Amino acid sequence: MNYAFLIMGDYSPLRDRASMAGESVRMIGVSGLEEACRIAGELAAEGIDCIELCGAFGEKGARKVIEAAGGKIPVGYVVHLPEQDGLFEALFGPEN
Repeated sequence: MNYAFLIMGDYSPLRDRASMAGESVRMIGVSGLEEACRIAGELAAEGIDCIELCGAFGEKGARKVIEAAGGKIPVGYVVHLPEQDGLFEALFGPEN
């Protein structure tokens, strides 16, 4: 399986990336949703099997990435327990 995990923050996908198990597992940093959608389309075209997103994308962002990947591969996103909302909001801002 070829798998990618996209993280969003102060990153550049050209500079901020790592691979394990050859190229079958990749972590790629993106600066925002638009860049993530572009990268997801590229990964889908390359034949990636699955994309996972950090929690910063949320459900709305995940839906946009699913669309950008053509809706043909599984795309998931990390979530946290509701009792942790305050901690995440303090760190990342509302709705993360």
